[in-house]
Amino acid sequence: MRKPAAAALAAVCLFAVLLMPCQRAAKAEQAGRAECVIEVSSRRILHEKDAMLPLPNASTTKIVTALIVIEDCFLSDEVVIPPEAEGVEGSCVYLRAGETYTVEALLYGLMLRSGNDAAAALAIYHSGSVAAFAQVMNERVLLLGAEHTHFSNPHGLPDVAHHTTARDLALITAAAMENETFRAIVSAKHYAPYDWYNKNKLLSSFAGACGVKTGYTVQAGRCLVSAAEREGALIVCVVLDCPPMYERSAQLLEAAFSRIGEERRGTEPSCGG
Repeated sequence: MRKPAAAALAAVCLFAVLLMPCQRAAKAEQAGRAECVIEVSSRRILHEKDAMLPLPNASTTKIVTALIVIEDCFLSDEVVIPPEAEGVEGSCVYLRAGETYTVEALLYGLMLRSGNDAAAALAIYHSGSVAAFAQVMNERVLLLGAEHTHFSNPHGLPDVAHHTTARDLALITAAAMENETFRAIVSAKHYAPYDWYNKNKLLSSFAGACGVKTGYTVQAGRCLVSAAEREGALIVCVVLDCPPMYERSAQLLEAAFSRIGEERRGTEPSCGG
């Protein structure tokens, strides 16, 4: 009686193994509510889906926070953590009022560990208050071509007036990825001084991945802004409210690299007489 049972078990296991690739493919096909893929060098849109739909974007907001601080502050500046930055809800790096961190350390806490408290501390250090920094954010993103974005805070916690679009976020991130300091931070898997590891799993699972930021709230759903570079082509991919955000982003990035590769091959001079 054991042999038939063993054979049946083996058949079930084999079926499960054969089914796994199909399940992964189906999961990847679950598109985000909004998507945009852009080539950084040309700002050419390679893929869009509802890319102009205003949506909450959770912690991908921190891309703007980091870029502004990098552009306007010195990394070696010392920041005394204000009381307003202690105990900010959601993801944090557990800052305490009165502690001192460098701007650089807070940026790594912001982008690798998604510290909402780090976002508040940097915003207050830069502009004196979260509200004043939000005004700077809105002015700065307009200069980057993000005309359908409005931010109310530096971290992306829910607010009815806080929203962006997949295309705006792609344009913002394309500009950010041209900043060497920003790129070094978001591509780091680990920040040794505080033993902080990057939450972005795509850095370890996708060839050429080099950034940039995850995000999640109940209102925004799962959001991911990713970037990857292959053979000199740097691509930014945005998916908003996308349950399989890693699988879908990998699929979109692969498609973008395949398209660019085909275009390059089509323009290469042919050999022969």
